[in-house]
Amino acid sequence: MKKVLALFAVILLLSSCSEYQKALKSEDTAVKYASAEKLYNAKKYGKAIRLFEQLSPAMKGKPSAEKMFYMYSQSLYKTQQYYLAGYQFENFVSSYPKSEKIEEASFLGAKSYTFLSPVYSLDQTDTNKAIDKLQNYIDSYPEGKNLTEANSLVKGLREKLEKKAFENAKIYYTISDYKAAMVAFDNFLINFPGTNYKEKALFYKFDSAYLLAINSVPSKMHERLENAKNAYASLMKFKADTQYKQKADEMLTRIENDLKQYSK
Repeated sequence: MKKVLALFAVILLLSSCSEYQKALKSEDTAVKYASAEKLYNAKKYGKAIRLFEQLSPAMKGKPSAEKMFYMYSQSLYKTQQYYLAGYQFENFVSSYPKSEKIEEASFLGAKSYTFLSPVYSLDQTDTNKAIDKLQNYIDSYPEGKNLTEANSLVKGLREKLEKKAFENAKIYYTISDYKAAMVAFDNFLINFPGTNYKEKALFYKFDSAYLLAINSVPSKMHERLENAKNAYASLMKFKADTQYKQKADEMLTRIENDLKQYSK
């Protein structure tokens, strides 16, 4: 019995392969379409894509084209070909603005770009592009069924940009370029006023100002000590019980002692 079942399975497989190969070689769009749809419904997206690619030029403008391009876009998305999926979904949206699939296509097209967003340390062009695409979906469908997920994705992408900006500012601090660090942390706080890194940014700015001041030439020390004292005040204003309080207070003591020479 097992041998019979195995033989039957092999026959079905060969028949399926033969049908697929015939569809690939056929010049009849109806044959290709029927085979592609069958493969799509069977979740054999890779094979379906090859047929959709062949069908695309000939199907434009035909009644069944809308469904075909939707299946094509979905197949690319399901096989994690996100760049091509995003491109095809965008084409679908522009080509079929009255489609019942328009909102879903808009969302999946935008979501495709989120998968192209790299780790925070790399260039974030695709991250910004993904945010723009998702924001366009949010603006177009303020009550859309994918709104919650879209907002969540945007939040995650913006947090990635935020982390990159913070780490970029921190690089100047790490290499002891304290003047540049202070400017970078200021810019970071302006660009991300509600950041979760605010306490750290304020402390690193203070520490940069402090280290710049105590290592200054005499002619610049007074002004820089005052700047450092102001940076300490900003940190304490934001969070009086900061995790850096003990160290910050010790640094302030040094600053105030050094300032005494200027009050004589």
